[in-house]
Amino acid sequence: MTKIAFILLCHKDPKAIINQAVQLTSGGDCVAIHFDGRASGEDFDEIQRGLSANPGVTFARRRLKCGWGEWSLVEATIEAIRAAEKAFPDATHFYMVSGDCMAVKSAIYTHKFLAAENVDYIECFDFFESDWIKTGFKEERLIYRHIFNERTNRKLFYWSFDLQRKFRLTRDVPHDLQVMIGSQWWCLRRSTITAILKFIDKRPDVMRFFRTTWIPDETFFQTLVPHLVPEKEIRRRTLTFLMFSEYGMPVVFYNDHYDLLVSQDYLFARKISPEAKDLRLRLGQLYGSERDDFKISNEGRNLFKFQTNRGRTGQRFSPRFWEEITSVGRGREILVVVCKKWHVAKRLVQEASRLTGLPSLEYMFNEDRAPVPDLGGIQTTVEKRTRHRRALLRMLFEYFDSDRMIVCLDPSNVELMSDFDADRSTMRVLEIECEMSDDFLRGHATRVGLASDHSSGDLLERLLPAVRADLRLESDRLRDMGFEHFHRIRENGHEGENIAALVEFFGIKPDLAASINNSSSIFAD
Repeated sequence: MTKIAFILLCHKDPKAIINQAVQLTSGGDCVAIHFDGRASGEDFDEIQRGLSANPGVTFARRRLKCGWGEWSLVEATIEAIRAAEKAFPDATHFYMVSGDCMAVKSAIYTHKFLAAENVDYIECFDFFESDWIKTGFKEERLIYRHIFNERTNRKLFYWSFDLQRKFRLTRDVPHDLQVMIGSQWWCLRRSTITAILKFIDKRPDVMRFFRTTWIPDETFFQTLVPHLVPEKEIRRRTLTFLMFSEYGMPVVFYNDHYDLLVSQDYLFARKISPEAKDLRLRLGQLYGSERDDFKISNEGRNLFKFQTNRGRTGQRFSPRFWEEITSVGRGREILVVVCKKWHVAKRLVQEASRLTGLPSLEYMFNEDRAPVPDLGGIQTTVEKRTRHRRALLRMLFEYFDSDRMIVCLDPSNVELMSDFDADRSTMRVLEIECEMSDDFLRGHATRVGLASDHSSGDLLERLLPAVRADLRLESDRLRDMGFEHFHRIRENGHEGENIAALVEFFGIKPDLAASINNSSSIFAD
């Protein structure tokens, strides 16, 4: 008899996780949960309390701090697998899902589907010969060692990569493995899971190799399964329906996608928008129903391609989606760091991002050259970013898969802050008050065009009081906006006051705030 142990990796929204676990276990299945170690302990406690009476739920032994593209995601998966294997000895299949996944068929249909063939379902294509990777690193993912996270430590990530490439510090792939690649959303039989766990214990060399590859959740299980399982027992496909735009962004499903999702030849789908309440309700009811008469049309990807291609000839069904997005999204937090000395804000944000794992963007509304992910063209210029600011932030939240994000802004950007404050999301503002030396003011006057490198010393001295007053006026205007969540730290401020402001702004513990505040180089000119 088929019984599924769902391997659930999640990092937010405890109420939704509880509902998801209850739904998945209602059909007689079970769930092993790994809740990201970066998320709050209070949220984890809420999940444990909400599911404590459910015998079909267990938790990973360790909560690991996970980062996109890191080995930590694979390690968290292994922790949840070990917990599920031990807690549910009668589970026949192990199915990988996330908090954004939902079933698009009934439990009855799902069990019949898996019982029909004694096979594993996992995408696994030759890493070097297939065209699975569309853009970015390919062989570089494997032959170089990746220690830093590209999204949270971008500079260190590329510094390390450039250094290895310069000195040709490459390495070989384990000689007895053919590296494969594919979607991380798989469904494997118990016998396969047992073989994988034995392999993990016996091959520390392979574990060391994958530990420093880039995006190993797309290669680790995909490589091990065909190495351990006969070809005839593998179906090289995922049972989870997901689509990506041509820019590599995941397509998000909303309330009006119910009929499309149910008609696909898949058992689950991701990403279901957290705001699609009706869709989530209908899919939940469907999973617990007796229905097993699904008509498969499988038109999802072709319909999506048809709609996007029409836009190239000016025949879109509607304006570009970013032209219609009016909200960043309820439940999200924009952490705005405001400072006239851009280098100071950048240092603080880099340190905070390193310690907290929060994604961050540096003055993207002020500098064209500020590093911003490729989002399909909306990010190309400051003018475009500003015009579509809410849509841009919404896409960045989706890109980073986070509900909290740090953004640097110049104090002159009060209109942007006012707009963010009016959104359904939450905005928090941290002003960094720096000492403004005469040398800094002279440089600022030159940067904004009030003076040039050839201006006389007398002219610059006459300008300094006016420039200083103008900067003070910007700061006063910011404080007069009356933002609900407004905090301030000062270069020469009391340490305890600065730490308290950082605790409130980032929502972190005092020791972490002290580490950010005490970083010696933050205020250096």
